[in-house]
Amino acid sequence: MDALGLARLQFAVTTSFHFLFVLLTLGLVTLVAVMQTRAALTGNPVHTRMTRFWGRLYVVNYALGIATGIVMEFQFGLNWSGLSHYAGDVFGAPLAMETLVAFFLESTFLGLWIFGWDRLNKWVHLALIWLVTLTAYASAFWIMVANAFLQHPVGHEERDGVLRLVDFSALVGNPLFGMAFMHVLLAALTVGGVFLTGVSAYHFIKRTQEVDFFRRSLRLGVVVTAAVTPLLIGVGFGQFPIIGEFQPDKTADVSGAAGAGLGFMIQAGMVLLLVSWLTVPLLIRDWVIRMRFPLYLMVIGIPLPFIAAIGGWLFRELGRQPWLVYGLLRTEDAMSDVSRDGMLFSFVAFTTVFAVLAVADWVLIARLARRGPVEAPTPVSPLVPAL
Repeated sequence: MDALGLARLQFAVTTSFHFLFVLLTLGLVTLVAVMQTRAALTGNPVHTRMTRFWGRLYVVNYALGIATGIVMEFQFGLNWSGLSHYAGDVFGAPLAMETLVAFFLESTFLGLWIFGWDRLNKWVHLALIWLVTLTAYASAFWIMVANAFLQHPVGHEERDGVLRLVDFSALVGNPLFGMAFMHVLLAALTVGGVFLTGVSAYHFIKRTQEVDFFRRSLRLGVVVTAAVTPLLIGVGFGQFPIIGEFQPDKTADVSGAAGAGLGFMIQAGMVLLLVSWLTVPLLIRDWVIRMRFPLYLMVIGIPLPFIAAIGGWLFRELGRQPWLVYGLLRTEDAMSDVSRDGMLFSFVAFTTVFAVLAVADWVLIARLARRGPVEAPTPVSPLVPAL
């Protein structure tokens, strides 16, 4: 494989890893905010315990997700300097908004939420988790604005061989942005719902004593999954006419890796829809927690939305090739002047770092999830010392 192939493979691997962290973060923070809202309104201690337990898992994933994001950002300078030179004035604008407005605010609000337990008024503390949620969505908003520009460049003009931003509103109004952004949010909610469902089902398989705790968690996860998955599939298919209008080659030829990604996305989505809708009626009866077969299905189903998400990303990104900025900048022209050996070293190093972070995340989350809510105090990440 030549240097260009290694650079593309490296970006595909690292962005795929990071995307999985982002989806679980967005999905979990929304559900944690719902749990804390119910706790504040009802005063029921089980909702408070749910908030602390699931919040702890969210914080672990968030912390390690940030690390993967920081590592991934180095690739733009190391491997794709041509993109920064040619389109940095336009492409960099939404990325700057994501960093300065969304990410910094999100981190600040999250820090106050983490260390504000039992210190802040409950309504102030509740407001903080909703601010964390909204700024997390804002972060995804600006990232998708930047990605939509790569898919369909708008709001620019070319001067002296480079692109200059002339209409910021055109970036937000990009026809390839709106439904794609909604698709990501629905995918994140699906991931969060399936994760909640699977972990709760695992504890029922293990005959947990926390029946009320995990019954409520299981119901919330299944209801969210069943409600969101049809919308997710609908929005996904709804993008095809728009993609066909602006990127006819992508929809005309779905062979190769892009077509395989589309097949994985559709199949995993349909299985999720079937399982979630079959499970909802069972939750009306409490005896479902004594049935092992549907519980095993819920646990096995945890990877499905992740597989579907990666499939959708492959279709969206690989189907754009050979363009990095569609119709304006080819991928080969955007690559930095790096030798094959240098790129191979970079690929191995980056992949190793991401693999270590991913394994650490999964091990920590699995350990905390198996432990259950008994030892789940304030949701502080193990990476952040408690006060």
